[in-house]
Amino acid sequence: MTNLPSSSILVVDDNPTNLKVLFDVLQDCSYKVTIAKNGENALRKAQLTQPDLILLDVLMPGIDGFETCRRLKANEQTRSIPVIFMTALSETVNKVKGLKLGAIDYITKPFDHDEVLARIQVHLDLKAAQLKLIQEFGQSTLGQLVAGIAHEINNPVNFVYGNLDYATEYHQEIMHLLELYERHYPDPHPEIKEWESQIDLPFLKKDYFQLLDSMKIGAERIKGLVISLRIFSRLDQSEYKLANLHEGVESIFNLIEHRLQEKPYRPAITVVKNYADLPLIRCYPAQLNQVLMNLLINGIDAIDTKCSVEPQEEEKKNTRPQLKITTRLKEQENRRYAQIQIADNGGGISEAVQQRMFEQFFTTKKMGKGTGLGLAIARQIIEEKHHGTIAYHSELGKGTEFTLLIPYPEQV
Repeated sequence: MTNLPSSSILVVDDNPTNLKVLFDVLQDCSYKVTIAKNGENALRKAQLTQPDLILLDVLMPGIDGFETCRRLKANEQTRSIPVIFMTALSETVNKVKGLKLGAIDYITKPFDHDEVLARIQVHLDLKAAQLKLIQEFGQSTLGQLVAGIAHEINNPVNFVYGNLDYATEYHQEIMHLLELYERHYPDPHPEIKEWESQIDLPFLKKDYFQLLDSMKIGAERIKGLVISLRIFSRLDQSEYKLANLHEGVESIFNLIEHRLQEKPYRPAITVVKNYADLPLIRCYPAQLNQVLMNLLINGIDAIDTKCSVEPQEEEKKNTRPQLKITTRLKEQENRRYAQIQIADNGGGISEAVQQRMFEQFFTTKKMGKGTGLGLAIARQIIEEKHHGTIAYHSELGKGTEFTLLIPYPEQV
């Protein structure tokens, strides 16, 4: 387990007693603790202090925990901070909603100190491992690691997912048996009545189904991501092999889905796909996928920059942000090519950046932002590894389009 004594945690709760309990427990474990008593204050402090993790109460005056989480995940500066919801056992909370908003876990009140610390440590360890992975390994090695991790995750997820149906069936049978008892023995022993009151049986009946639903949604999401990771990374990436181009593109869209969603400064990005009926192409699948992901993320970044810095005038409000990907079979000089065009309607590329953007190590992005694969390496992968071409056309204020040509083997 990674020891992170200097990790910072933002605790958000309107109850002073809860704040005091968590503050003391976390501070005793050497965490740096910041507190907020409402959602608005939490949003300000999260952006200002950039905590490593947020403990967020669900039911609060003003904006509740769900809305606070939604705004945190919509903000570029706070979306990567893990959020754990806090809720009382007696509260009927839609856990599925919280998970869909981007929360990673729930803890219940009254707090079990050991459980709270264990859950926090698990998620901080995971975050630290992810950062270390990004820092220590280059893009190609990362592809192999991601594929291996996807394989390791797949087996336990399948086990959990496969047993959820049995858990639901067993619960229904137990509930039916309980109903029979209540119908035929309406006046149970006082000890049974007392225990029924303590555990809040009506709440347990309802909440158990919600727990199973949230587990199933989570397992389905993980299964989908595992499939996309395996397609994207390709364990056999060093092999020059036949691959389905569109399958790789779809895996990328699954992985970057969160980047396309609505933000406070723009509506959701519309994705337009015009796919031709392409034969399989011979390529290095993982490397080609990395180039395509880089170009798509660059397009999203350009749209985000344009929407966040430009005032939304009336005539511009009707222009929705858009990413467009088009594939077609192209014949040129007696040779067949798979043509891939990726276009965005962001702010375009300035003349000064155009002159340097294919230079090694040149970037316009802040440290830690982007895929780590510059356009210089993208060009090298396309031109040297695949014997293809990469070109672009850009207009300031209107957007950019990149065009890739990947040759098919010459026909004999």
